[in-house]
Amino acid sequence: MDKASLIGSLIGIAACFYVGLRASGGNWAMFYSEKGMVMVFGGTISVALMAMPLEKLKCVPGYVRRFLFHKAQPASAVIKQVVALSEKSRREGVLALEADIHALDDRFLAQGLKMLVDGTAPETIETSLRMEVLAMQERHKAGKKFFDLVKLYAPGYGLVATLIGQIGMFGKLGGAVEEMGHCLAVAVVATMYGTILANAVAGPIGDKLSLRSSEEIVNREMMLQGLLSIGVGDNPRVTMEKMLAFLPHSVRAKVNPT
Repeated sequence: MDKASLIGSLIGIAACFYVGLRASGGNWAMFYSEKGMVMVFGGTISVALMAMPLEKLKCVPGYVRRFLFHKAQPASAVIKQVVALSEKSRREGVLALEADIHALDDRFLAQGLKMLVDGTAPETIETSLRMEVLAMQERHKAGKKFFDLVKLYAPGYGLVATLIGQIGMFGKLGGAVEEMGHCLAVAVVATMYGTILANAVAGPIGDKLSLRSSEEIVNREMMLQGLLSIGVGDNPRVTMEKMLAFLPHSVRAKVNPT
């Protein structure tokens, strides 16, 4: 579980609950509007279906899991792992790394190491692994795209519901005050639904997924450079320096204090 995502979500829920409780005096029913929910949530779903292939939409639960659960290794752990492989290769030869392939948790690193052990040319290894990175980027873009759509169009459908509610209110100006109040409530509550969905749910999740995608791309690039360095027989220290080049200087000092 990603602690930052969990804590942020709980703080947001607590803030909405506190303000809602103080504003409603415990009468939570005033925040419910069937018409507003149908317009905002139904409209947002329709936009997602129109804008994205169904195959991509089936992956939405996976996108949410990536937001809540972060399994990627930190950059420092990646560097230490690859340097350990480099040291073993330096001592025992590249073929000795075959025993480590199945022990690796990262499929990208395991694939590159297998190609290295099989004697694949460095150019072929680099081309193959870069294609893997590009494919991963496209998958991650689909997740970001979904939440960007929700962020963009949920408030829009909230505005549509607001306009419909206002039209209904204007049409009943000569009627009972209760009917006018109901139409106005639909308008305001629908705007609230759209705003919360966009700014408290979709926006933060999309931004977190984008950040994690960037971090994973850096990790993959470090792995690639490390594997290529092992392939040409570089000193393990040289291998480390090549990977450290992707990190800020403040982080480099923690990974390699010397």
